[in-house]
Amino acid sequence: MGAGRGAPNQFAVQPIGDRLPLLVGLFVAALVYRPQLVGIGPLVPEIQASLGVSHAMVGLLVTIPVLCFGLFSPLAPVLAGRIGALHAISVSVALIGLAGLCRVFVPGLIGILAMTLLIGVGMGVGNTLMVVAVKERFADHPLLLTSIYAMGFQISSGVSAALAVPIAFWLDGWQSTMLVYSGFTLVLLAVWLVLTRGISHAPEPVTFPRFPVERGVVWLLAVQFGLMGILYYGINTWMPAAYVEQGSTLAYAGWLGALYNLGMIPGPLLALVASRRFSRRSLLQATGVVIGAVTVLLIVAPAQAQLWMLLGGLANGAMFTLAMSLPLEVADTAIDVGAAAAMMLFFGYAITALAPWLLGGVRDLTGSFDLVLLCFPAVAVLFLVCASLLSPTRLHAHRLPS
Repeated sequence: MGAGRGAPNQFAVQPIGDRLPLLVGLFVAALVYRPQLVGIGPLVPEIQASLGVSHAMVGLLVTIPVLCFGLFSPLAPVLAGRIGALHAISVSVALIGLAGLCRVFVPGLIGILAMTLLIGVGMGVGNTLMVVAVKERFADHPLLLTSIYAMGFQISSGVSAALAVPIAFWLDGWQSTMLVYSGFTLVLLAVWLVLTRGISHAPEPVTFPRFPVERGVVWLLAVQFGLMGILYYGINTWMPAAYVEQGSTLAYAGWLGALYNLGMIPGPLLALVASRRFSRRSLLQATGVVIGAVTVLLIVAPAQAQLWMLLGGLANGAMFTLAMSLPLEVADTAIDVGAAAAMMLFFGYAITALAPWLLGGVRDLTGSFDLVLLCFPAVAVLFLVCASLLSPTRLHAHRLPS
């Protein structure tokens, strides 16, 4: 699959305690990669009103970063090879924070979208860098470290979704929420730099492999990841707006979005514990069933929406952790894992990115969210089919004698 195959990991395996600062650092860095995106969801009605644009145009504030997750994920292995994965993480975090600050002050929709694009670049590179860093530094504990940084994603998602509307009310506008999140990002950048000070940042001296496009299992990971993303970003972006349209207050709808993201926080731990007794395929199937049921219940039993959103978030959190750990199963070296992860994220997020914009367009065309809400159970069924195809034989085919 590339020159990286068989290359030894240059970073000697140390006791996990000796790597504690880096472990904490990866968790801290992970806190940066979601607030500027997830925080938009509960504020969609206010943003739409303040900018005077359609649902589809507001959807671009989510579509652009998610599309960048895919388009710029291939840069992660390149940057990791040039300047080291840890330095590359520093660059991505700084870009998110600075572009976030600029987005607060630029005039007009075009400027806002331009800064959103830069935020998306930082997020897209950072997502894949986390996988590369785990393979480089924690190859002996892959699922543990994936769970830790995934929990960072989920905690920041939950807190940012919960605080988005209150901050906007307290400080007069959705821009204030984004300003707070940008300042928080720059504080975390300083913490990350302190935690990783003195740690070797040497790049891995290998030739970069191409996407493993000949491997069907990586395509399967990409499709499954895209379906998972449609569920996550579709529900986060449009479920609160749908409830506002049905008569809920903005505060209540924002709380529903917060519950979905707060429910995701224990998801990585659930995945870690459950993986000791069940296969990843079985766990992915279970999460697909739960989210499918939740999206139906949100339509037929809206009075219990808070419970359904909490349960859906728990399943989605476990689902994300399991999905992000799968590239570690289909390759052996850090650079090959990075290539598989980049391909999964490139095509997976390309699928995901269309969802907020297209679903917003469906709402504009139909005049209600009825059809939008029906899309989610259908996507959950497709996810379940993909998960069922992820047999150990497919995942580990690269280890079989040819």
